[in-house]
Amino acid sequence: MITLNQRGSFKNVEKFLSKATKSEYLRLLDQYGKAGVSALASATPVDSGLTASSWGYTVSVKKNSYSVTWTNSNIQNGVPIAIILQYGHGTKNGGYVVGRDYINPAIQPIFDKLANQAWREVTNV
Repeated sequence: MITLNQRGSFKNVEKFLSKATKSEYLRLLDQYGKAGVSALASATPVDSGLTASSWGYTVSVKKNSYSVTWTNSNIQNGVPIAIILQYGHGTKNGGYVVGRDYINPAIQPIFDKLANQAWREVTNV
C-alpha cells in the first residue's frame, strides 16, 4: 500500500498559478524579449549590420506554458546568417570559417534574470 501525507499549505503555489493566468507574465516576457533583442544585437559581429538589426522575438502562450523565442530574419540564399556566424561554415574553395560564440554569452544574463524573477514569484520573496 502507498500512503501520501501532506502538511502545510499550497497557498504560495495557488497564488503563483492564479497570477500566471494574468497578463503580468506576458508583460514580463515582453520586457525580457526586448532585452534579449538588444543584447543579441549588440553582441552580433558587424560587417554590414544587417544581421545585428534583424533580431526579433515572439511571446507564445500555449495551454500550460509561456515562452519567448528569439529570431533573426537575415537569411541569405536559404542560409541563416546568425547561425553560421555562431557555428562557422565551409567556403566554396574548401576552406572553413570558424564560428564565434556570441549568442550564448549575450543571452545568458537575460535567462538568469528571468529565472531569478520567476523564482522570486514562486517563493514569494
